[in-house]
Order: sequence, then C-alpha cells, then structure tokens
Amino acid sequence: MGHGRRVILTRPSSDSQAWVSGLQTAGHSVLHWPLIDIAPVPNSLSMADMVASAGSCHAIMFVSRNAVTHAVAAGLQLVNEHGPRYWATGPGTRQALLDAGVPAARIDAPPADAVQFDTEALWQQVQPSLQAKQVVWILRGADADNAESAMEGVGRDWLTQQLRQLGVTVNTWAVYQRVCPRWDTAQVSLATAAVSDGSVWVFTSSQAITHLKHLLPSVPWHNAKAIATHDRIAQAARQLGIAQVVVCKPAVGAVLSSLESLA
Repeated sequence: MGHGRRVILTRPSSDSQAWVSGLQTAGHSVLHWPLIDIAPVPNSLSMADMVASAGSCHAIMFVSRNAVTHAVAAGLQLVNEHGPRYWATGPGTRQALLDAGVPAARIDAPPADAVQFDTEALWQQVQPSLQAKQVVWILRGADADNAESAMEGVGRDWLTQQLRQLGVTVNTWAVYQRVCPRWDTAQVSLATAAVSDGSVWVFTSSQAITHLKHLLPSVPWHNAKAIATHDRIAQAARQLGIAQVVVCKPAVGAVLSSLESLA
C-alpha cells in the first residue's frame, strides 16, 4: 500500500524540490503546502555586525539550509582558509555549505548513517574539540510575530546549554524569519478535507505544526495520518490531536519507507 498515497509536504519552498521529485517518482501524489514562509530579517544593522565580527568565533552553526543562504546573502564570507568551523545538523544544510564553496573538511555534521540528524548527533562530533572561552555562533530563524525572537533568534536550545556548560560563549543571530502563510477560504477547505481523507501529512518542523493550528483552529485531527522527522516534531503532532504518527529521518528515502508502514 506504499504507492499511490496522497502526501502533503509542509516544508518551506526553498527546501522542498528534491522531496517533491522523489515522492512523485515513487508514485505518490504530492500537494506542496508550505507551513513556513521564509523572509529576510529587517534588522540590517544587526546583520552587518554579524558579518563584521565573523572571524572571531571558533565555529558557526547553521540550523538549516535557509540559514546558510540568508547569511551568505547578508555578506557572510564562508570561504576563508583560517576562518571558523561550520556546523550543520543535517545533509541539506551540509549540502548548502558545500554549494556555497565551503570545503567538506571544514564542515562538522552527523555522519550519513546517523540514527538521527539533530543537535544531539552534532554534539557527538564537535564536543571533543571544544574548549572553554571559545566562541560559537548559532545562525537560525526568528518568528516574525515575536519581536525578541526577530532580534536575537529563538530561545536557548539543548545545544546552547551544552556549550555554556563547557564555558563556551554562545552568540545567537537571527538571519531569516519564519512567517505563517496566509490561506484563503479555498485553501482552508482543501486542508480541512485532507485531515481525514487518508492523506499523509509530512512535518519537518514543530513551528509548522504551530502555524497549522493557527490556520485550522477548530479542526479535529484524530483521524489524520502524519510523518514527522524528529521525536519532538512527532510530539507536537500528537499534541495537535494526530494519533497515527510515524517518525523517520529528514530524508526523502526515509519518508518513502515510512509511507510503506502507514496503513
């Protein structure tokens, strides 16, 4: 029953093309409904400060492909023989760094056969080389409806805590904004029907699920089927009300295998 499913892909447009192609090639019908729109950060002065001081840090972590592209667009120079290490949690971000000209030897990321692509897996790779008083940057997205988030990036995550416990200074920069899309009446009607018609929703971000709850505030989700690319995202999907959630790696091959397991 793995072929011929209708799959609703919620990844941002900039990250989605390879997934759409892979799912369609495998015989699935794909509806691409991004639940996160990506926009530049309006605070150009902060971005200029970031670019000017890039050489002072030990490593720069990019939380996504979008973090790479927007940092480069802001003027961050990634090809520097004596510059920082570059961290990525997944293959998409790693590939974006390679596409930007960063040598593979300068990139730290979980191995291709890692059980999961996340900050915990990245930590296993970078922790042995860290020392107190080093500086690490985290370049990430901000939520457009949160003024503090738009200035500094979102919160303190697990990796930040681990770094600070080692005495590493962490600076977080928001290099793009995550914006909730706007749906018209027709889109809301289509999405409401897709909650219970056997379609499989693919979630790659907890923020996407937050936006979905905003877009469809009164829809019951108990009959929906979903694939989540991390346990934390699956937890958010279950909190939305989805009972049938399969967890897999954030890779199109893993999503295809998960589709086979969904009745």
